[in-house]
Amino acid sequence: MNRHPIKIGIGGSHSTGKTSFLNSLEAGLEHSRLRIHRIGNLAKNARDLGFPILTEHTYESTLWIMSEGMRLEAEATLKSDVILIDRPVFDAVGYYEAALQISGRKGSARDLQEVRAIAFAHFGAYDLVFGTELDPTVALGENRDENENFRYAAATQIKAFLDEIPHGALKLTTTNVEQMLDHSIEMIKTRFSF
Repeated sequence: MNRHPIKIGIGGSHSTGKTSFLNSLEAGLEHSRLRIHRIGNLAKNARDLGFPILTEHTYESTLWIMSEGMRLEAEATLKSDVILIDRPVFDAVGYYEAALQISGRKGSARDLQEVRAIAFAHFGAYDLVFGTELDPTVALGENRDENENFRYAAATQIKAFLDEIPHGALKLTTTNVEQMLDHSIEMIKTRFSF
């Protein structure tokens, strides 16, 4: 197939259903014969390299996560029809801003301006973006950061970023998962005529 792949990104704070949604979407496309590629775990990979993450996020760790995400997305276009991104580029900015807020550190205005500009510019690379809504009744997933203040701050910062983009993201909640899955599959079916 020579069509440009569809990129679907889902952002939001941890334990808000991102991975579960992408698992369901991938399962819904199982018999489509489309080449599906998943991108995720960038913060874990950054941590494994020695970059600070979560409340200790820095400009450098944020920039690495963003650039590695963009690199992996570009590489995936060579061999995929559908690219599913668990934590698109803008997520790293939300986490960085939340880390600064929670830790009381003051980030460089130039650094913040740069990572935000990259995130805004790259947003147009996604065909469909979802922002999850934090539901406090949903328990944290296994091995997740337990700092609830940071979890809420990340959710707030990511939502604030998405609110700055008119018609930029669909809201994914615990009550509309099936509707959003149907919407995603229908868009993919239309693009690839299956």
